[in-house]
Amino acid sequence: MERNLKELISRMTLEEKAGMCSGLDFWNLKNVDRLGIPSVMVSDGPHGLRKQDENGDHLGLNESIKAVCFPPACLSACSFDRELMTEFGQVIGKEAQANDISVILGPAVNIKRSPLCGRNFEYYSEDPCLAGEAAAAFIRGVQSQHVGTSVKHFAANNQEFNRMSNSSEVDERTLREIYFPAFETAVKKSQPYTVMCSYNRINGTYASEDPWLLTDILRDEWGFEGYVMSDWGAVNDRVEALKAGLDLEMPSAGGVTDQEIMKAVRDGTLEEAILDRAVERILRISFRYLDNKKKPPFTLESDHDFACRIAEQSMVLLKNEEVLPLKEEEKIAFIGGFAKTPRFQGGGSSHINSFRVSSALEAVSSIEKAAGNVTYAEGFGVDQDVYDETLAAEAIEAARQADKAVIFAGLPESFESESYDRAHMRLPDCQNRLISEIIKVQPKTIVVLHNGSPVEMPWLSDVKGILEAYLGGQAVGEAEVRLLYGKVNPSGKLAETIPCKLTENPSYLTFGESEKTVYSEGVFVGYRYYDARQMQVAFPFGHGLSYTTFAYSNLKLNRHELTDQDTLTVSVDITNTGKVRGKEIVQLYVRDNTGACRRPDKELKGFEKISLEPGETRTVTMTLDHRSFAWYHTDLKDWYAASGKYDILIGASSRDIRLSESVQMNTSIRLPLKLDLNVTLEELASDDRTRKYGDYLKDKSYAYFNQYEGNGALAGDMNHALVDSMPMRTLVSFGICTKEEVLDVLNKLMEL
Repeated sequence: MERNLKELISRMTLEEKAGMCSGLDFWNLKNVDRLGIPSVMVSDGPHGLRKQDENGDHLGLNESIKAVCFPPACLSACSFDRELMTEFGQVIGKEAQANDISVILGPAVNIKRSPLCGRNFEYYSEDPCLAGEAAAAFIRGVQSQHVGTSVKHFAANNQEFNRMSNSSEVDERTLREIYFPAFETAVKKSQPYTVMCSYNRINGTYASEDPWLLTDILRDEWGFEGYVMSDWGAVNDRVEALKAGLDLEMPSAGGVTDQEIMKAVRDGTLEEAILDRAVERILRISFRYLDNKKKPPFTLESDHDFACRIAEQSMVLLKNEEVLPLKEEEKIAFIGGFAKTPRFQGGGSSHINSFRVSSALEAVSSIEKAAGNVTYAEGFGVDQDVYDETLAAEAIEAARQADKAVIFAGLPESFESESYDRAHMRLPDCQNRLISEIIKVQPKTIVVLHNGSPVEMPWLSDVKGILEAYLGGQAVGEAEVRLLYGKVNPSGKLAETIPCKLTENPSYLTFGESEKTVYSEGVFVGYRYYDARQMQVAFPFGHGLSYTTFAYSNLKLNRHELTDQDTLTVSVDITNTGKVRGKEIVQLYVRDNTGACRRPDKELKGFEKISLEPGETRTVTMTLDHRSFAWYHTDLKDWYAASGKYDILIGASSRDIRLSESVQMNTSIRLPLKLDLNVTLEELASDDRTRKYGDYLKDKSYAYFNQYEGNGALAGDMNHALVDSMPMRTLVSFGICTKEEVLDVLNKLMEL
């Protein structure tokens, strides 16, 4: 329905307009009945609907409606499957429509800076390309049902400790290359109805009142068209936040901040036009939902089946030394409390009141022949770190009597949750101890992991198989059993690196700081760091095994020279060389060989997931633009790809590169001239605009220092290295030039 929102707003009182900019209560926006503006409801929903009534709470302490808990982002991202993520969003959107929800609060795209972040289970990846593409696909799906999304938490919200006041100290290049791009991709490709600002400060300024963040970047650069809402309780100064671009404060502030807005308008410290603009943005989104409100058919059972499919396509087979898939006639010991009571979601605001949960022990009973060959021993509980000698002895004996043992291990719910971070990266000691004891009696041991973030694996080299189930949603048991027995071929790949130990993580010494957290690792996050350090990891980013094999061949580029205006088309043939149908995730990385800037060894710039029958070959095609080669140049205030060679790398993981080709970039972008007395002679000589002045000053400097070569103090290369690094100002100190000569050169440079 067409509406003249400006005319509608003109009929609102100042109090009504101020009121529209904060919640009615915890979950609902305010209504204005006399003008036909109804209240609409928002709800958590990144991996399932968490709708509560007016007595509900934010942290999930009270029960919400029964719903389907789909796999959280820590697992679904491992699918690397845009189509699946879009379908996921469509299902969520239908459930939201059926339950009168206008906006779901998700997806969460914050980068996994450290394995310790308590909310990592809600986040997609350590890589901004993957996180952005997954989010954009999910948003498209949800919003196809005319339900909004709220991509969150904008921005640099990467720890739970002191999250409401901590300042993330991050340089602009790192923000632009690591912590912004997932939001940028989501906005540019899918236009989420809303964006949720984070609690934290960024370089000292609260995200909720940062005009550079909420207006300059989000709206002016990226073209965001919806409204910005706060995380619950994230507003520090309501008037300053409104000026900065934060439209909606959630939840209700009991009218206190409404009064602050009204006072600011009346005393002239807030332009009423800014308030009107915020109200218009909120109403536009609310009416978009209201005008398309419907009751689409869905069943919890069918959505449960879809949750199983997501889990099947996302779980990652980390290791397999000829022990998987299990055979139905084999005697298998299921060991560990998680086999009977799986952990399938994280704690906090996204906690779903699941209408049913499937365990592996329950699921295996549906495979008639296998069911009779599976025994169960608890071994350890799921909620505490206690080594029970009796339970352990039963588990060890069950493993000894079996052909193979499958240990269902994982993190207790108390180990990771919203509101606090993990203290370490270990499994409970009782689990590690029992795994080690079982390996002694059963060499064919497989571990299935239930965790929202990586864990250290001291038994890694001794077990024969590992299935990373992460937090698999309510159908976790069905998915695990179907993968273990080969009913489905594993096809997930890691969306994050699993380091050997916590101390090797690049943020180890700075994560969890209280007042200020310094992101000293810069752009070297996740695999970018481990690859740059050539460091051994337990499992690399993008790793994942299959029950079949794939061959890569025939890498082609549509050109081997390009400019910053060109796109590059990359194609590669993938063949299923095994005996069963399978899916492969083809990954494209770019390596900068120009040396113009310190950059990661390689960065993910494209990926595709394809399905292949045995013997089948398919061609995968991906396109790279200028941005795919570029880094953010803070002096240029733009993306810059230096002229020179770049490698196009095609791999099955970040450390399994199968094919490569080189391409020459010829950029037309000119960097700003550095024109002051601190510019080095080499900087002058390397730019064609200033080369004659650089060469002139270099020649004078060489001549000066050559007189000292005879005593061995400044011979050859030493002379050249010294001259190259000298700022113009030092020429006066050494007596190479007079101050007047240096200033004359500088004046001529300034005229360029």
